[in-house]
Amino acid sequence: MHNPGNAAPDRAAAQERFADGAQYIAGRPTEGTSGRTHTVVDPATGAEVVTYGLAGPDDVDAAVAAAREAFPGWAAATPGERSDALHRFAAVLADRAEDFARAESLQCGKPLKLTREFDVPGSVDNAAFFAGAARQLQGRSAGEYSGDHTSYVRREPIGVVGSIAPWNYPLQMAAWKILPAIAAGNTVVLKPAEITPLTSLMFAQAATAAGIPDGVVNIVSGTGREAGEHLVAHPDVAMTSFTGSTAVGKRVAELATATVKRLHLELGGKAPFLVFDDADLEAAVHGAVAGALINTGQDCTAATRAYVQRPLYEAFLEKTAALMDTVRVGDPFAPGTDLGPLVSRAQRDRVAGFVDRARSYARVVCGGEAPQGDLRHGAYYRPTLIADAAQDSEAVQSEIFGPVLVVLPFDGDDEGILLANDTPYGLAASAWSRDVYRANRATREIRAGCVWINDHIPIISEMPHGGYRASGFGKDMSAYSFEEYTQVKHVMFDNTAVAAKDWHRTVFGDR
Repeated sequence: MHNPGNAAPDRAAAQERFADGAQYIAGRPTEGTSGRTHTVVDPATGAEVVTYGLAGPDDVDAAVAAAREAFPGWAAATPGERSDALHRFAAVLADRAEDFARAESLQCGKPLKLTREFDVPGSVDNAAFFAGAARQLQGRSAGEYSGDHTSYVRREPIGVVGSIAPWNYPLQMAAWKILPAIAAGNTVVLKPAEITPLTSLMFAQAATAAGIPDGVVNIVSGTGREAGEHLVAHPDVAMTSFTGSTAVGKRVAELATATVKRLHLELGGKAPFLVFDDADLEAAVHGAVAGALINTGQDCTAATRAYVQRPLYEAFLEKTAALMDTVRVGDPFAPGTDLGPLVSRAQRDRVAGFVDRARSYARVVCGGEAPQGDLRHGAYYRPTLIADAAQDSEAVQSEIFGPVLVVLPFDGDDEGILLANDTPYGLAASAWSRDVYRANRATREIRAGCVWINDHIPIISEMPHGGYRASGFGKDMSAYSFEEYTQVKHVMFDNTAVAAKDWHRTVFGDR
């Protein structure tokens, strides 16, 4: 059952936090100057949370100017100084963990147990990781690679990074984008999705509380078309980091080319879940339900299309449908809730459209509807299982981004791997088998940035996250993310003080 009153104190806290505006520029909150407003809505109830002034081009310009002004001092800080600041940042995030968890649940509809156990601890861990990693920004050792000269490579920050984050993981995406960038000595202007700006603003406020200098972390809360496109095209932004759909990623890439920016894209996904006939069926069923329904399916790495070898196919369908039916849909703030609403009614209607169209070419085994009763006012949708769709159908090929799992059979191992690779995407995948050789083959041949074996969805700060093909390029998290946020410079010394003369003589002769 849903009790809208549970979110009331959090709604009041959000309103108080936004009293001075949803933009955060040079260490202080301000109102947006676009002349237009946006209302954040609680997707569990449809109630208004807060209305704020949207950022326009002038706000983006001010944020970029603040970041540009802060860059020389922050870039000149030693790795140890930046590390100390990030350790303080992690401590502030941990101290405010409950506030972050409740705000994230309120704006996104995530169950509170998910934000408490996953989103917030993951963000704190990211901060702690990059606090340590900031001290490991090494170039390359010096060496005599050319006669009479010593060479080495400096690793340097890029400058102002313009980051654009999606609405499905607002806090974690702020962490993934801001932390490696500032650990490497860059400054950041982050544009969160306008429907979920609460925790991004809180994240920037926490950075200030941790003693990170004003202008290093800036937030502009506005629309993609107005604030986002202006940020990407801005001539003083040296790099763009974008997470979102492949379609919008193409537009970002188009805009970034005009100023030849460094570009990092983490785009859509359609993760395959490959179950071989020797898999532990119970484990695979539980993995499929958890992997498909995490964050109400609004996850680019979610298990969206399960390929099950034919001897296990019918049993997998039966057991998965039965387990889905036990998932408790309801109030995100209720302790027993497993699945909250989607982020908005518009997103719920989009997901319902995919399922309704699938009825003409596939079998909806369970779910496929919005719950009624006390949940009718929210953006809820029941866990849904679709079977017997064709490989080239919309449900298999397109990113639904909701609590929907499509299951198809396959026969031989070659066919299973071929089907797993048969979409434009390549962000994540999993394979389920008790045979180490089968599993190892899957890790080699599935074209995705992450392949889990006998599990689906876990991520850790120490390992990279990023895709292949239409899922984009570049890595979040881990030391590999520093490759995105730094540039390398070759430095060469003449060790003899006469080499330049010798080189001149070689080129121009004696004169």
